[in-house]
Amino acid sequence: MKRKTTAVAAIVLGALLLAGMQQRQPSRQVEWLHYGGDPGGTKYSALTGINAGNVQRLQAAWQWKHWETPDREYGTTPGFFESTPLMIDGVLYVTTPYNSIAALDAETGKELWRFDGEAYKLGQVLSGSGWKLRGAAFWRDRGRLLIFLNSRHRLFSLDARTGEPVHTFGNNGEAALNDLPRMSDIKHATQSSPPVVYKDLVIVGSQVPDRVQMPDPVGYVQAFHARTGKRVWTFSVIPQSAKDPGAETWENESWRTNGHGNVWAPMALDEARGLLYLPTSTPSSDYYGGERPGANLFAESLVCLEAATGKMKWYFQTVHHGLWDWDIPAQPNLVTITVDGKRIDAVAQVTKRGDTFVFDRVTGMPVWPIVERPVTVDSDVPGEIPYPTQPFPTKPPPFVEQGVLLEDANNLTPEIKRLAEEQLKKFRIGPIFTPPSLRGT
Repeated sequence: MKRKTTAVAAIVLGALLLAGMQQRQPSRQVEWLHYGGDPGGTKYSALTGINAGNVQRLQAAWQWKHWETPDREYGTTPGFFESTPLMIDGVLYVTTPYNSIAALDAETGKELWRFDGEAYKLGQVLSGSGWKLRGAAFWRDRGRLLIFLNSRHRLFSLDARTGEPVHTFGNNGEAALNDLPRMSDIKHATQSSPPVVYKDLVIVGSQVPDRVQMPDPVGYVQAFHARTGKRVWTFSVIPQSAKDPGAETWENESWRTNGHGNVWAPMALDEARGLLYLPTSTPSSDYYGGERPGANLFAESLVCLEAATGKMKWYFQTVHHGLWDWDIPAQPNLVTITVDGKRIDAVAQVTKRGDTFVFDRVTGMPVWPIVERPVTVDSDVPGEIPYPTQPFPTKPPPFVEQGVLLEDANNLTPEIKRLAEEQLKKFRIGPIFTPPSLRGT
């Protein structure tokens, strides 16, 4: 699986130094062990050497270029380079668009090894956003450092020193991610965010491409034993049995034929309590729900699981019967806040719609009231039955404008305003949660 081809410039990962500093002075290393800095996604660093007073003097110390290029044989083109490297013991572990990984010396940028997951051999990903993988995860097994790479339809366990697969894991170092119900086409399998490691479990979400069709695969979250690669539990965001929790919110048993709901954004973990937080996405088809009347749990929800078992503890659905592709797009943030003099261990979830939902991370109770309000439900789309209410947090306020009204037209000049209003009048406009329409919304 390892490729020794010459690195080709496509996208650059760089390290920076302050101008005038001695490049070989001893460095104070603060490790970056998780995609979000820590399992709870705080993204906090204790480093203070780079600040508002000196950031303008940063210069490149070294740069590394990933080796990936369009591949005519398989019809693939690298996508976005969105990796947040891990930094462990002075080594950076960097994922690439094609779901591969390289290890770099953090001081010099020297490539120590690379591992090619060969995900491109399945052909181009079906996702409209293309190839991407935001990071990897690690585990220490009796002093041995292992790196876990979720590469499209496989989970690899790699020796962090050499990049070689750990042959005692799964099938010679890999475990299949696609051997589950409703995964009929292997090309549907792809990955965008790193695994989460809890004790001796490696937990993986998935990205299911938005095909705008009803029978797409279901979004599964899977846990594997970190040493053996054996699957320990699975959680399906969409119910797979009439007895499953939430099945009653899919009228006409539409859970049988609808997919998505996958967890493509990074997950968060409360290690001390063993709680895992999943940001889920819109069911298929993203902008049409006529084939799935009902609230459609547990899509577009924040779901809390027992990390050890996959058992659901609580959930909150941020959009009922999604029609707007408002997947939860970001890692939940585990925070401790003080409200009315009381310290609360909370989980905060930002959303595409511009709201932030904040809950007690143990009980799932809202920190501030969340109100169900009536919304626009009239639709000219055949078969569509928009949900009559939607949840609105009372605090904090939205961080973006919500909805589109005629008075929102650009008024830089009277002529520009007139032209903007003409364009807006071609579409259906209105407050947030205005349903899609045949003329466009």
